[in-house]
Amino acid sequence: MTNFECFGLSADLIDALGRMKVVAPTPVQKETIPIALTGSDVLVSAQTGTGKTIAYLIPLIMKLSSSPQETALILAPTRELAMQIQQALNQIFGKSSVLKTVLLIGGAPIFRQLSDLKRRPQLIIGTPGRVTDHLVRGSLNLGSTRFLVIDEADRMMDMGFGVQLDKIAEYLPKERQTLMFSATLLPPIERLANKYLSNPRRVCIDSALRPAPKIKQETLHISDAEKWPQLLQQLEQRDGSVIVFVRTKIRAVNLCNDLKEEGLNADAMHGDLPQRRRERAIQLFRINKTRVMVATDVAARGLDIPHVMHVINYDLPECPEDYIHRIGRTGRAEAEGFALSFISPKEGGKWRAITRMLNPDAAKEERKNFHQDNAPGRKRGPEKAKPNWQKKRFGNDSRPFKKSSEGQASKKAFNTPHAPKAFSFKSKKSSFKKSNAAKY
Repeated sequence: MTNFECFGLSADLIDALGRMKVVAPTPVQKETIPIALTGSDVLVSAQTGTGKTIAYLIPLIMKLSSSPQETALILAPTRELAMQIQQALNQIFGKSSVLKTVLLIGGAPIFRQLSDLKRRPQLIIGTPGRVTDHLVRGSLNLGSTRFLVIDEADRMMDMGFGVQLDKIAEYLPKERQTLMFSATLLPPIERLANKYLSNPRRVCIDSALRPAPKIKQETLHISDAEKWPQLLQQLEQRDGSVIVFVRTKIRAVNLCNDLKEEGLNADAMHGDLPQRRRERAIQLFRINKTRVMVATDVAARGLDIPHVMHVINYDLPECPEDYIHRIGRTGRAEAEGFALSFISPKEGGKWRAITRMLNPDAAKEERKNFHQDNAPGRKRGPEKAKPNWQKKRFGNDSRPFKKSSEGQASKKAFNTPHAPKAFSFKSKKSSFKKSNAAKY
């Protein structure tokens, strides 16, 4: 299937995709759309930036167009992702959309949402918390919902939305079609799928836990005190938009302020920002008014800005899978991208966990070699003649005075053939305040 005509889509929908410059379906779209159009439940595993949104919007639009009395619900873990789903729909339909939609997210005025719900929208897009709120209020009725999408299910579980999902499921008809998308298919996601999906067809894109092939990954092993001057140097050397990921909200604000003092056009993105400020920050970054976005992991998922050229991991993520989602902000839609990770001595364990995730085969080989080398009774070559002090002590007593350490196997070095290669360079003198050098 080399084009969307193969799916039997309407001419208007194909023209809309053409206006969005979406001509050839991606692998996840090729696999998911035909199955979803048959009405089957689908469990999809694919990394971010592979076109998952279009993969479920097309069958959803086809279904709602032929059944005006039915409704659909799309659940997203973050406000940003929910807003981008709505934007994608607006791009498809344009200003003359006959499909009424409503966006139910936290941080937005609830009175406007109540007004939109009175118009009986056919498509509801929202985050689990706000959708649950409207269900409890009685302002949202899901009795006619026949199509459910759970986007980024792994992120929802990480954020603790399991209780809200269970509550929402109580209001949904049992006879429905459900599509679940996740970057991973770990046991919690399998259990979630068993709860909400009925005999699902599976779509597994091989690169679900691998970065996009055109993202060039680099690492720099430095101390915490060296991160700030190296960040300034990297921003000076690199062109284009940059997302700098940090671990905490306070770090994001402080780092952003210091970048501004250095004359850089920077903004911060974190969970404590009011909704209007978050929207403004994203919009300014999207139109290139802001060059550097300093963000916590709240922006690692769902932030789809095609022109992002560089991702810099100022701090490594707590969860290895978040590394994939962070660097997936660049290299979107098969474009070239660059990802650089600062690795301090105390973050060595986090980086080893990331390399094991990126190279599971190498990790298995490491464990296999380690167990073989330490297996009981393993021959380790000819033994040297024992010195006199190690000979038998009394008669047939073969216990030595001292236990020999010869032949003890050492753990082999972890070989990661596909992991990002480390590089090093000498720090250039940078015009930054000395007081900031050890701040981060």
